[in-house]
Amino acid sequence: MAHFDWRSYFGPLLSELENTGEGNWAEIIKSQLAQRFDDSPHGDLGRWQSAMNSLPDVPGTTSELNASAIKIASPASLDSGQQQALENGLRGLMPWRKGPFDFFGTHIDTEWRSDWKWDRVSPYISDLSGRRILDVGCGSGYHCWRMLGEGAKRVIGIDPGLLFMFQFLSVKRYVGEAPIDLLPIRLEDLPEGLESFDTTFSMGVLYHRRSPLDHLLELKGTLRQGGELVLETLVVDGPEGYSLMPEDRYGQMRNVWFLPSCDTLLRWLDRAGFRNARVVDLSETTTDEQRSTDWMRFNSLQDFLDPEDPTKTIEGYPGPKRATIVAEKP
Repeated sequence: MAHFDWRSYFGPLLSELENTGEGNWAEIIKSQLAQRFDDSPHGDLGRWQSAMNSLPDVPGTTSELNASAIKIASPASLDSGQQQALENGLRGLMPWRKGPFDFFGTHIDTEWRSDWKWDRVSPYISDLSGRRILDVGCGSGYHCWRMLGEGAKRVIGIDPGLLFMFQFLSVKRYVGEAPIDLLPIRLEDLPEGLESFDTTFSMGVLYHRRSPLDHLLELKGTLRQGGELVLETLVVDGPEGYSLMPEDRYGQMRNVWFLPSCDTLLRWLDRAGFRNARVVDLSETTTDEQRSTDWMRFNSLQDFLDPEDPTKTIEGYPGPKRATIVAEKP
């Protein structure tokens, strides 16, 4: 199996953390990366790395980060050999779930229209210019690129999915040097009380946590005083105090624990010590926003809803509705 040289990929970030007085975090990350890549490497690691390495070198690339699709372009068109190598390499990193992306005219139609979520969220958050940002559960890093496009000073995404990491690195190899990284770690792997970020995003994570209050406290610990939390999660209708705990699966997902009402979620945030928590968006997830595509050929939302009543999941629970909440750390 090919060896993934994580020290080269993550060395600049680790040096940056050490130089900014966060050497403790740097040492923790080193230990975690060594365990993931040296001690217990994933069985598909070599295949994913080969796919990424097969992407063609293209001189003079440019990037557009403020469009619906993260776009990589070049002054000259790719020749047929380069186009084929590009297509093969990108398809070797399937399934693509979060996006979309455009590599030199090759459009990756991802399972999720993540740009729709960004369009719903971005009008209600603080200006990201000059801010240090953490994106928890960032997937392939699509929203991280949008944050950088909004002028963020530094963006760090975390997600344990190694395929997501290779998808992110495939974009970064063409963007080049930029203050953005994706670490294949979990939120609970960060040092407690880090208090390093101006804005922390957690979108599509809370309902996967057995203890939602602990997740909120961990998120608060990443923020500096006065920092902003942007939280997006599945919710259900109901009064304050109500939350749905599925018997087993929700929309065929095994690891769904709590779907609160909006008022319950606001109470959780208050109890976790946030202030000025407010719901800024409430939207039902549709099969236009999440669906199977040529770049994600597995089952998707249309397969997880009741075919007789698409307002319900296949298990009979209320269909997916997502709330976005913005709050501050005192």
